[in-house]
Amino acid sequence: MSASGTPASAAAALQSFLAFDYGLKRTGVATGTRLLGMATPRKSIHAEGKARFAQVAEAIREWQPDALVVGVPFHPDGAEHENTLRARRFARQLHGRFGLPVFEVDERYSTTEALAQGARDADAASACIILEQFLRSLS
Repeated sequence: MSASGTPASAAAALQSFLAFDYGLKRTGVATGTRLLGMATPRKSIHAEGKARFAQVAEAIREWQPDALVVGVPFHPDGAEHENTLRARRFARQLHGRFGLPVFEVDERYSTTEALAQGARDADAASACIILEQFLRSLS
């Protein structure tokens, strides 16, 4: 479930975030804080189904975020596709399982940007780009 309102108004009191670049086989992870306005890539999750959520739960326990951020992919023209629906479902599942606010961010080109920057873990670097984009929207 996405937080309602604009990111800035809905996240006004939130300080720390855990971001995800959802994928069928791998999910990138990044952490960041509002204070620093930057994100750090973390180890990607290489699991599916229940195993994925177990690793998400571990990351939430470790980092204690105030909210979660999920990258949602779109076609270049803004049209939705199958992975758009999957990422939104993942966001709803996160909200339902962990009870934290979940914000969705348009993640077009985040993986391309991560690869262009020479990222060794493109999924985690993409989650970092997604989170930094979200953090910029809060100012």
